[in-house]
Amino acid sequence: MLVDWAGQGEDVLADMTQGVDEFSRLVDGGEIKKMLGGDHDRANAIITIHPGAGGTESQDWAEMLMRMYVRWIERRGFRREVIDHQPGDEAGLKSVTMTVTGEFAYGLLSAEAGVHRLVRISPFDQAARRHTSFASVYVWPELADDIEVEIDEKDIRIDTYRSSGAGGQHVNVTDSAIRITHIPTGIVVSCQNERSQHRNRDSAMKVLRSRLFDMRLKEQQAKLDQIGGVKKQIAFGSQIRSYVLHPYQLIKDHRTKHEVGDVNRVLDGDLDGFIKAYLMQKASGTLGQGVVEED
Repeated sequence: MLVDWAGQGEDVLADMTQGVDEFSRLVDGGEIKKMLGGDHDRANAIITIHPGAGGTESQDWAEMLMRMYVRWIERRGFRREVIDHQPGDEAGLKSVTMTVTGEFAYGLLSAEAGVHRLVRISPFDQAARRHTSFASVYVWPELADDIEVEIDEKDIRIDTYRSSGAGGQHVNVTDSAIRITHIPTGIVVSCQNERSQHRNRDSAMKVLRSRLFDMRLKEQQAKLDQIGGVKKQIAFGSQIRSYVLHPYQLIKDHRTKHEVGDVNRVLDGDLDGFIKAYLMQKASGTLGQGVVEED
């Protein structure tokens, strides 16, 4: 129809461009779903962000990453819930954990697990020097209720405390925030989103189950690799991507070599190019490891 209108002299370029863009997104979406065939790829995701060493600078970077993922979640039409948020000393955050609800949320966000590196002129440095900051992103699948993960009550310690949030949904009028420590592994999870201590405990236990399950899978894979004589760098926790804002602007994924010069677009949540490149190379067995070039 638009082609017929164009033949009659109507100005339909904007509509045609929009239609082509939407069709392209549908095709990309279909291609990505074909590559998500893992056991838990369809699951909801749990994502945690921690700043690296560097105080306020890294804490601010961690908050920038949180904003980037929140924007990506909104673009996807997914839902999110912040279940734990520890604000930074002066700016940014010390830790944040969110649940992300949507089809293939885990499969997509698993591409983001690792260390993210920022190079910029620090807004906190009066001398306007260039700083390098790091933050770690962890991603786990939210487990279905029928997946059994045994947690012995004697292996956990539960502490209650008052939320340290700066305001809004993070303020609790009672000591309802929950911190659970899994003594054998040292894993610590917290939840302070709800006013109900019982609901915070349930949310924290859900995160603990996912982390223990993920740990078990990684241990099994490590044993298989050892038996098979496979030697490879562990991608989880390795530096995966650099965001350079100065002296030039470029975001580059060190595993796939995919790069984008429009840094603002990426930091505003346009991550699909990076995620697609990761999934395609992972599926084809050509995914590289986090080798970082010095700037």
